[in-house]
Amino acid sequence: MSFKAEYIWIDGTEPTAKLRSKTKILADDAKGAELAIWGFDGSSTNQAEGHASDCVLKPVFSCPDPIRGGDDILVLCEVYNIDMTPHETNTRAALVEVAEKFAAQEPIFGIEQEYTFFKDGYPLGFPKGGFPAPQGGYYCGVGADEIFGRDVVEAHLDNCLKAGLAISGINAEVMPGQWEFQVGPVSPLEVSDHLWVARWLLYRTAEDFGVSATLDPKPVKGDWNGAGAHTNFSTKAMRETYEAIITAAESLGEGSKPLDHVKHYGAGIDDRLTGLHETAPWNEYSYGVSNRGASVRIPWQVEKDGKGYIEDRRPNANVDPYVVTRLLVDTCCSALEKAGQV
Repeated sequence: MSFKAEYIWIDGTEPTAKLRSKTKILADDAKGAELAIWGFDGSSTNQAEGHASDCVLKPVFSCPDPIRGGDDILVLCEVYNIDMTPHETNTRAALVEVAEKFAAQEPIFGIEQEYTFFKDGYPLGFPKGGFPAPQGGYYCGVGADEIFGRDVVEAHLDNCLKAGLAISGINAEVMPGQWEFQVGPVSPLEVSDHLWVARWLLYRTAEDFGVSATLDPKPVKGDWNGAGAHTNFSTKAMRETYEAIITAAESLGEGSKPLDHVKHYGAGIDDRLTGLHETAPWNEYSYGVSNRGASVRIPWQVEKDGKGYIEDRRPNANVDPYVVTRLLVDTCCSALEKAGQV
């Protein structure tokens, strides 16, 4: 018997990369063996020119395929050049280096992925040519007058669980048709790999319901919440002392760090981080306890317990998790190391 392997990769579309995938049929004796590299036409994915179009897919993570079932699998890949150097669009390779450098500090992440369902050009729950009631009752709501797309969300959650992903919860968000799932807490590479596969499963699951899911950070202009990817982060020291929490929070506001981070936190960041709708202005840095209007929130229980984690509220829904985890590990772990808090 043969089985199907869906090879998934991140393309070179700008300003926000897209997911691509294609199916490879593998012989039964390939089960349990190292998955083979494969190739694709990079000129069709904004990753090469036609005169030298070959790119390489290198498997880095695999899991059961919950949609096809059986022995079929999903295979997340890094993109390499034909000389087996990381392609310029391969952001995972840079994270590997930073994660290994600071592995002794045991960094872990939980990422809250917000997204919005659309159908026929409108967010689910929006009447054509108009608007629903103002936001207020939709967040974590219940009832057909306030919740739209729950059938897709439940199917996606089940698919993520069947795939063995580190998904840890779901909830309806502030705007109609807007939802969130959470991945983690796990290591930088694991949270990023699992989030990319969960995104692929979101798009693929929504296909079967005739709707699309978008990570647009401001899917509806005006007085509506945007969509983020709030990133919760801690190290071993932060999970033990409040002093390390403050060191990490302050390190993110030093010098050029705020803008260095924000410019890599997803396209359209200035549309979402306006200082309204539970955001801080994109060009200002702040942190505070229980403050959802700050750049970085310290949860109230963290202050009470004197240890825990911080939440960077700035990343957009369309952020590359390989990039945001690399930046947070590099900045915070360097500061903790310098302060002798490791």
